[in-house]
Amino acid sequence: MLGMQSRMLRGMGYMMIGTAASADAALRLLGERQVAVDVVICDLNMPEVDGLEFLRRLGASDFRGGVILLSGEGPRIIHAVQKLLAGRALLILGALEKPASRAALRTLLDQWQPAALPSVAAEHPGYGADDLRVAQDGAQWVLHYQPKVDLRSGGLTGVEALVRWNHPLHGLVYPDRFIALAEECGAIDALTEWVMQAALEQLALWHRSGLRIQMAVNVSMQNLCAPDFAPRLGALVRHIGLSPQDLMLEVTESRVMAVSSAALETLVRLRMQRFGLSIDDFGTGHSSLAQLRDVPFTELKIDRGFVHDARGNQLIPPMLEGSIGMAQRLGLHTVAEGVETEDDWALLREIGCDIAQGYFIGRPMQSDRLPAWLEDWQTRQPRSTAR
Repeated sequence: MLGMQSRMLRGMGYMMIGTAASADAALRLLGERQVAVDVVICDLNMPEVDGLEFLRRLGASDFRGGVILLSGEGPRIIHAVQKLLAGRALLILGALEKPASRAALRTLLDQWQPAALPSVAAEHPGYGADDLRVAQDGAQWVLHYQPKVDLRSGGLTGVEALVRWNHPLHGLVYPDRFIALAEECGAIDALTEWVMQAALEQLALWHRSGLRIQMAVNVSMQNLCAPDFAPRLGALVRHIGLSPQDLMLEVTESRVMAVSSAALETLVRLRMQRFGLSIDDFGTGHSSLAQLRDVPFTELKIDRGFVHDARGNQLIPPMLEGSIGMAQRLGLHTVAEGVETEDDWALLREIGCDIAQGYFIGRPMQSDRLPAWLEDWQTRQPRSTAR
């Protein structure tokens, strides 16, 4: 990052800027800094600098900031570099083709949110089966709900139930810290049963108040392998006074790739009862058309990473449009996660996506916050959809 980029950053109000003309010099500069470096801007095409070698060495260092790529190469090469760096412990904020504008650089820099406090994962490297049993017995599970809205009308179509562990010492613990453990120690069935019960009871309350929406809940492959899962869920829904169509069951794409005959039978039985079935995080695995054909899904949920990458990579929107078109030709509704800006919303609406979910619309919230969110959303939804 030299010359023009330095002047541009100073014009944007950034004063603590270091420049280096070689990989060795840049790494020495990072090591000599007395304060943490938040963002590194790497020009892949600087003379005398092997940008890829620098990034490889940066990934092997203790640097924990964000990285912005600059390049005069075409979008395919930039995308390939981003893919190459994904497994090297580097947080890639985005890539810009030269000459980069101040507005484009500002957009990427605004994404950087340095972690002021250590994460739960850093402070508490692991939990055990006993902790999960205490959580279950001590009623430490809580549900938050994230809205899903129609991209045409802007209307609320449903919410996704997201479980949190309200740990007495560590506060809210997110599912990436305990779901795998619950699966390993056999606690996932009890956790899923609690989530289903709590989420459906809340949905019934919303229905009685006049809010006719759908509930989405994630299910584990272990849940689906249980031969009594489908009949038990059907009985629970009927007991609470709901219809199977009121519930969308989300299965992560990577798990679908390894679906067993037992799990496939459960999925078929669920669909025969008219439960909705969603393939979640689509685009993160390697689904084949045969899998989409053989598993009776009703919804395709596009991974947030694709939506994020579409902001700075002109290759992604055609891929999104192709995935959405394919899903719709197969009779599947489409949902996009990770909608964080009005530009995301506009793009997805333009290419025909059905439903949007993300921070631009609303963050996960407790059930009692939904009416206030809905009132706020009705005043700020994009004008193209506002009624």
